[in-house]
Amino acid sequence: MNARLDHRSPLVFDTRELGRRPGALKRVSRSVEAPRDLGNEVIGVPAGASIELKLRLESVMDGVLVTGTGRATVTGECVRCLEPLERELDADFQEMFSYPDADARVPKTDAGDDAEDEEDTLFLEDDMFDLEPVLRDAVVLALPMQPVCQDDCPGLCSDCGVRLADDPDHHHDAVDIRWAALQGLAETTQDGEKDNMGGAEAGVDEKQEK
Repeated sequence: MNARLDHRSPLVFDTRELGRRPGALKRVSRSVEAPRDLGNEVIGVPAGASIELKLRLESVMDGVLVTGTGRATVTGECVRCLEPLERELDADFQEMFSYPDADARVPKTDAGDDAEDEEDTLFLEDDMFDLEPVLRDAVVLALPMQPVCQDDCPGLCSDCGVRLADDPDHHHDAVDIRWAALQGLAETTQDGEKDNMGGAEAGVDEKQEK
């Protein structure tokens, strides 16, 4: 059973006007403030931001079937270049909220699954339901796991951290480490040859002076 619901919460909805006659429908539109931590570590809906909800409430035999969409602006940062990003997100959801006496109203089927089903079941309380856990799950599932500012974002330079989209011609002259040792050896050899040549020339000069 759900904890005691606060009817003043913007994410708590009253179904009494819908009634319990199977097939009865009601559509609800509501603008609410986003709760805290609505997202993941990289991107999400800022706390207090507006979420536009459009719901379809349908009375069925054992409860109220809620189908809807939440639209909000999400903010975060690009995982490639770390620049801030912002985009519109639509999160679709559908959830059954059962009547507390649903077991007595609906014929039982397989009793072996009752315990597991009970854990996953959301219940109405005083004909009200709390949409927050459903909305939270829907938004998190709809968010991109690896958000990017643009599909072809080149990211950051691995050498200096420059954002490559701002400087498409950015590059560094790379030296192949396999040739670095040989290049150093070649320079040492050249220096040695110069020294030897200098010594030989000095010897020739000394002989000429004699």
